[in-house]
Amino acid sequence: MHLKSYPRDHLPSAQDLPDSDETPVDNELQDLIPTLLKAMLASIWSERMDWFFGVDMGVYTDPNQPAIVPDGFLSIGVPRIRDEGLRLSYVLWEEQQVPTLVLEVVSKTRRGEYSQKKQQYAQLGVPYYVIYNPLRTQQQRLEVYQLQEGQYQLLSGEPVWLPELNLGIGSDRGTYQGITREWLYWYDEKGDRYPTPEERAESAELELESERQEKELERDRADLQQQRAEGAELELERQQERADRAESDLQQLREKLQQLNIDPDALL
Repeated sequence: MHLKSYPRDHLPSAQDLPDSDETPVDNELQDLIPTLLKAMLASIWSERMDWFFGVDMGVYTDPNQPAIVPDGFLSIGVPRIRDEGLRLSYVLWEEQQVPTLVLEVVSKTRRGEYSQKKQQYAQLGVPYYVIYNPLRTQQQRLEVYQLQEGQYQLLSGEPVWLPELNLGIGSDRGTYQGITREWLYWYDEKGDRYPTPEERAESAELELESERQEKELERDRADLQQQRAEGAELELERQQERADRAESDLQQLREKLQQLNIDPDALL
C-alpha cells in the first residue's frame, strides 16, 4: 500500500488520534488468543527489538478515516518500543510499515471477517491474513491467507509456515490461564510447537525440582555409604572384641588347667 501524501505539519500523531473504537470484544477469545500469541513471541524473540504485536489496537491508515481494529496484528521492521508511554495506536504514517500479519477471531456476531475486513487488509497490503473461527465444527477453524497479486489465497496444511516470519502458526489443544481448549500457537520450521510462557515456567520449575531431588539423592547415597563404612568399622570392632574375649577366656582356662597340674598343650 502507498500512503497518501499529506503535508507533514498536518498529520496527526498517535496522541492526537482516538486509541480505541470503543467497540467491546464479543468474547474472551478475541482477547486471549492474540494475547497468548504475543506472550509467546516475547519469549521466542526475546532478544529482538524489531517487531510489534498489537492486541485490539487501532491501526490508522488515513488521517481522515477511522482506525481499523484487528483482534491482533504483527509488524516486522518497526521498533518494539517507541517510548516509555508505549503505543496508543498504530499509525502508518509514523511507523512506515504495514502489518505483516493480521488476526481476526470470529464470534457469534460476524464483523465482516470473511468479506469486508478481508478486502480491507488486501487493499492495505497485509501479506498474511489469519482467521480463526472457534464456532466451526464441520469446516476448518483456522484459515491462513497469503496475499498474491492483490488477492488472498488460502494456504494449505497446519501448522502453516510463514517464511517472512520464520515461524509457523497452527492450532492445538492446551491450557492457558487455567483454560483447557484449542488455542493458536507459534511453531518452528520442523513443525514443533513453541512452549507458552506458562509451560516454560512450569518446565523451569520442574527442572529445579529435578535438580533438588538429584542433589537430595546424592546426599542420601553419600549418607548410605558413610553408614555402611561406619557399620563395617563397628562390625570389625565387635569381631575384635569377641576375639579378645575368646582369647581371654582361653587364657583363663589354661591357667585353671595348670592349677590342676594339667598341661593345656598336651590336650591339643
